[in-house]
Amino acid sequence: MSVGLIVIDIQNDYFQNGKMELEGSEDAGQAAGRLLNFCREYKLPVFHIQHIAIRPGATFFLPNSAGVEIHRSVKPLDEETVIQKHFPNSFRETGLLQHLQRKNIQQLVVAGMMTHMCVDATTRAATDYGYECLVAHDACATRSLKFGDRVVSALDVHTSFLAALNGAYGKVMSVDEILAELNKHS
Repeated sequence: MSVGLIVIDIQNDYFQNGKMELEGSEDAGQAAGRLLNFCREYKLPVFHIQHIAIRPGATFFLPNSAGVEIHRSVKPLDEETVIQKHFPNSFRETGLLQHLQRKNIQQLVVAGMMTHMCVDATTRAATDYGYECLVAHDACATRSLKFGDRVVSALDVHTSFLAALNGAYGKVMSVDEILAELNKHS
Protein backbone atom coordinates (compact mmCIF):
# COMPACT_ATOMS: atom_id res chain seq x y z
CA MET A 1 0.00 0.00 0.00
CA SER A 2 1.35 3.41 -0.99
CA VAL A 3 1.77 5.67 2.06
CA GLY A 4 2.22 9.43 2.39
CA LEU A 5 2.66 11.75 5.36
CA ILE A 6 0.62 14.92 5.77
CA VAL A 7 2.05 17.45 8.24
CA ILE A 8 -0.68 20.01 8.89
CA ASP A 9 -0.02 23.56 10.10
CA ILE A 10 2.90 22.91 12.42
CA GLN A 11 3.78 26.59 12.28
CA ASN A 12 5.51 29.04 14.60
CA ASP A 13 2.38 30.83 15.81
CA TYR A 14 1.30 27.61 17.57
CA PHE A 15 4.47 27.49 19.67
CA GLN A 16 5.76 29.44 22.68
CA ASN A 17 5.65 33.19 22.02
CA GLY A 18 3.43 32.62 18.99
CA LYS A 19 0.12 34.37 18.50
CA MET A 20 -1.96 31.19 19.15
CA GLU A 21 0.16 28.97 21.41
CA LEU A 22 -1.25 25.47 21.78
CA GLU A 23 -0.90 23.11 24.71
CA GLY A 24 1.66 20.42 23.97
CA SER A 25 2.84 21.95 20.71
CA GLU A 26 6.53 21.35 21.41
CA ASP A 27 6.05 17.63 22.17
CA ALA A 28 3.69 17.21 19.21
CA GLY A 29 6.16 18.94 16.89
CA GLN A 30 8.96 16.63 18.02
CA ALA A 31 6.74 13.57 17.53
CA ALA A 32 5.77 14.76 14.04
CA GLY A 33 9.47 15.24 13.36
CA ARG A 34 10.03 11.55 14.12
CA LEU A 35 7.42 10.60 11.51
CA LEU A 36 8.99 13.01 9.06
CA ASN A 37 12.47 11.55 9.58
CA PHE A 38 11.15 8.01 9.05
CA CYS A 39 9.45 9.04 5.80
CA ARG A 40 12.60 10.76 4.60
CA GLU A 41 14.72 7.72 5.43
CA TYR A 42 12.39 5.38 3.53
CA LYS A 43 11.70 7.84 0.69
CA LEU A 44 7.97 8.04 1.45
CA PRO A 45 6.15 11.10 0.07
CA VAL A 46 5.70 14.01 2.45
CA PHE A 47 3.18 16.82 2.10
CA HIS A 48 3.59 19.89 4.31
CA ILE A 49 0.46 21.97 4.75
CA GLN A 50 0.91 25.65 5.58
CA HIS A 51 -2.05 27.77 6.59
CA ILE A 52 -1.90 31.40 5.50
CA ALA A 53 -4.66 33.58 6.94
CA ILE A 54 -6.54 35.72 4.45
CA ARG A 55 -9.73 36.17 6.46
CA PRO A 56 -10.35 39.77 7.52
CA GLY A 57 -9.58 40.16 11.21
CA ALA A 58 -7.24 37.15 11.37
CA THR A 59 -4.79 37.38 14.26
CA PHE A 60 -2.31 34.61 13.46
CA PHE A 61 -0.69 32.91 10.45
CA LEU A 62 -0.56 36.33 8.87
CA PRO A 63 1.18 36.51 5.47
CA ASN A 64 4.88 37.42 5.57
CA SER A 65 5.13 37.01 9.36
CA ALA A 66 7.50 34.82 11.38
CA GLY A 67 4.44 33.07 12.84
CA VAL A 68 3.27 31.75 9.48
CA GLU A 69 6.55 29.91 8.86
CA ILE A 70 6.69 26.13 9.28
CA HIS A 71 8.25 25.25 12.63
CA ARG A 72 11.85 24.03 12.79
CA SER A 73 10.73 20.62 14.15
CA VAL A 74 9.27 19.73 10.74
CA LYS A 75 11.04 22.16 8.41
CA PRO A 76 10.51 21.07 4.80
CA LEU A 77 13.40 20.07 2.59
CA ASP A 78 13.60 21.79 -0.79
CA GLU A 79 12.33 18.72 -2.63
CA GLU A 80 9.31 18.22 -0.34
CA THR A 81 5.87 19.46 -1.33
CA VAL A 82 4.47 22.46 0.55
CA ILE A 83 0.81 23.19 -0.02
CA GLN A 84 -0.60 26.49 1.16
CA LYS A 85 -4.20 26.67 2.30
CA HIS A 86 -6.66 29.22 3.61
CA PHE A 87 -9.31 26.96 5.18
CA PRO A 88 -9.27 24.22 7.87
CA ASN A 89 -9.74 21.42 5.30
CA SER A 90 -6.38 20.94 3.58
CA PHE A 91 -8.16 19.74 0.44
CA ARG A 92 -10.35 22.82 0.01
CA GLU A 93 -9.15 24.99 -2.88
CA THR A 94 -5.68 23.39 -2.88
CA GLY A 95 -3.89 20.88 -5.07
CA LEU A 96 -3.50 18.30 -2.28
CA LEU A 97 -5.83 15.72 -3.86
CA GLN A 98 -4.04 15.95 -7.19
CA HIS A 99 -0.63 15.56 -5.51
CA LEU A 100 -1.83 12.44 -3.68
CA GLN A 101 -3.33 11.00 -6.86
CA ARG A 102 -0.13 11.61 -8.85
CA LYS A 103 1.85 9.69 -6.21
CA ASN A 104 -0.78 6.91 -6.10
CA ILE A 105 -1.15 7.36 -2.35
CA GLN A 106 -3.69 5.06 -0.69
CA GLN A 107 -2.90 5.53 3.00
CA LEU A 108 -2.17 8.77 4.84
CA VAL A 109 -0.34 9.31 8.08
CA VAL A 110 -1.70 12.52 9.58
CA ALA A 111 0.06 14.78 12.09
CA GLY A 112 -0.56 18.40 12.88
CA MET A 113 -2.33 21.22 14.57
CA MET A 114 -5.04 22.00 15.72
CA THR A 115 -6.57 18.61 16.47
CA HIS A 116 -10.11 19.96 16.67
CA MET A 117 -9.92 22.08 13.53
CA CYS A 118 -7.55 21.37 10.64
CA VAL A 119 -6.53 17.83 11.62
CA ASP A 120 -10.18 16.87 12.05
CA ALA A 121 -11.39 18.56 8.83
CA THR A 122 -8.55 17.15 6.73
CA THR A 123 -8.87 13.60 8.08
CA ARG A 124 -12.61 13.52 7.46
CA ALA A 125 -12.16 14.85 3.92
CA ALA A 126 -9.37 12.38 3.21
CA THR A 127 -11.59 9.51 4.28
CA ASP A 128 -14.39 10.85 2.08
CA TYR A 129 -11.93 10.75 -0.83
CA GLY A 130 -11.22 7.09 -0.07
CA TYR A 131 -7.93 7.34 1.80
CA GLU A 132 -7.14 5.15 4.79
CA CYS A 133 -5.90 7.45 7.56
CA LEU A 134 -3.58 6.82 10.49
CA VAL A 135 -3.77 9.79 12.84
CA ALA A 136 -0.78 10.21 15.15
CA HIS A 137 -2.42 11.39 18.37
CA ASP A 138 0.85 12.36 20.02
CA ALA A 139 1.94 14.34 16.94
CA CYS A 140 -1.11 16.62 17.21
CA ALA A 141 -1.93 19.49 19.56
CA THR A 142 -4.81 21.80 20.31
CA ARG A 143 -6.02 24.36 22.83
CA SER A 144 -8.75 24.82 25.41
CA LEU A 145 -12.09 26.00 24.07
CA LYS A 146 -14.94 27.90 25.60
CA PHE A 147 -18.63 27.17 25.07
CA GLY A 148 -20.92 29.56 26.89
CA ASP A 149 -19.52 29.85 30.38
CA ARG A 150 -17.85 26.44 30.23
CA VAL A 151 -14.14 25.96 29.49
CA VAL A 152 -13.26 22.66 27.83
CA SER A 153 -9.64 21.76 28.56
CA ALA A 154 -7.22 21.18 25.69
CA LEU A 155 -6.83 17.56 26.80
CA ASP A 156 -10.60 17.02 26.65
CA VAL A 157 -10.86 18.76 23.26
CA HIS A 158 -7.96 16.66 21.91
CA THR A 159 -9.32 13.40 23.31
CA SER A 160 -12.88 14.03 22.16
CA PHE A 161 -11.97 14.83 18.58
CA LEU A 162 -9.58 11.89 18.31
CA ALA A 163 -12.22 9.58 19.80
CA ALA A 164 -14.67 10.79 17.15
CA LEU A 165 -12.17 10.17 14.33
CA ASN A 166 -11.08 6.74 15.56
CA GLY A 167 -12.89 4.00 13.69
CA ALA A 168 -15.09 5.66 11.08
CA TYR A 169 -12.43 8.10 9.87
CA GLY A 170 -9.26 6.15 10.46
CA LYS A 171 -7.10 4.66 13.14
CA VAL A 172 -5.83 6.89 15.91
CA MET A 173 -2.45 5.60 17.03
CA SER A 174 0.75 6.78 18.71
CA VAL A 175 3.80 7.66 16.63
CA ASP A 176 5.50 4.50 17.94
CA GLU A 177 2.55 2.35 16.84
CA ILE A 178 2.49 3.99 13.39
CA LEU A 179 6.23 3.55 12.94
CA ALA A 180 5.93 -0.13 13.91
CA GLU A 181 3.11 -0.53 11.38
CA LEU A 182 5.10 1.23 8.63
CA ASN A 183 8.21 -0.81 9.45
CA LYS A 184 6.30 -4.00 8.65
CA HIS A 185 5.90 -2.80 5.06
CA SER A 186 9.29 -1.11 4.54
